[in-house]
Amino acid sequence: MRGAIGQALREAMSAPKVEQFCTGIGLAPPHPPDDVAMISKAAYVERRLGGKSEPELLQLALQVLDECEGGDAAARLADLVAGGGTGVAGEMKNLIFAADGPKPEFVFRDALNNDLEAIKNAEYCLIYDRPLGDDGLTWRQLGDWWTGHAGLAHLPEREIWNNLHDRLERSLGDNVGERHILDAYKRRYRRLGPDIPALIPQVYLHYDPYPQARYARSTPPLVRQRMDFLLLLPHRIRVVIEWDGAQHYADDEVLANLRRYANPSRYAAMMAEDRALRLRGYEVYRFGGHELDEPGIEQRLDRFFDDLDRRYAPPAG
Repeated sequence: MRGAIGQALREAMSAPKVEQFCTGIGLAPPHPPDDVAMISKAAYVERRLGGKSEPELLQLALQVLDECEGGDAAARLADLVAGGGTGVAGEMKNLIFAADGPKPEFVFRDALNNDLEAIKNAEYCLIYDRPLGDDGLTWRQLGDWWTGHAGLAHLPEREIWNNLHDRLERSLGDNVGERHILDAYKRRYRRLGPDIPALIPQVYLHYDPYPQARYARSTPPLVRQRMDFLLLLPHRIRVVIEWDGAQHYADDEVLANLRRYANPSRYAAMMAEDRALRLRGYEVYRFGGHELDEPGIEQRLDRFFDDLDRRYAPPAG
């Protein structure tokens, strides 16, 4: 929220007016006293917002919106206010992703500290074990982690990134729709560079150590355990991207005429899970399976990611 308030004021006011406004809404005096907004208005505002709680930030955001008319940053701030806060509450503790084999099995080595340890099939999944900062997770950061994890320090940076992309792609199997999405984002890395958010495939959202067959006819307590793709954006914003093949809304059995039949209960379960995710602060975007089979999918995906960036990325400066 601090960053969003700072960007909204940066977009709407000159540096002297930003300083006056901060004083006018009762923010603590700048520290040190000679701190000014001339170099970076947004950073100046964030410094003066230091120590404010989320409820206090929400009230201040409303005052800022009264002064800011239009603009992308103000629209983003309004979205955060409407959602009651900034992104997902709590810090990321476990990022388990890109499984390309049997389901991993975990134990809590220290349940008090939430220390998770894979005891079986660890070689088939990736576990990002670095702290996540307020700036989210970029492709460069993921590549730096992969360099050490895979022992690739001897390779040029671009070869490391290609190697990481190949490993992520393996987790998609023969899913053509998901490969379209990952390939579109690879084009984006090439065009914009490695300091954009990393697109992470096959991320565990829930984890149930038991196989689905254990529940027989009853509904498993944790459905849709993995997300197709996840973006970890600044300020704890988490964006989920899903490709909906027929299995999301139709029966598994393909009848003799090669047609699937809609399954309303399956579709309802998917919608219920989406609502639960959104209430926890996640943003969910879905692509229909047929949509990804149509001509022009590369251009549509490129346009989608451009629009997504405009919606969530703060203005420069």
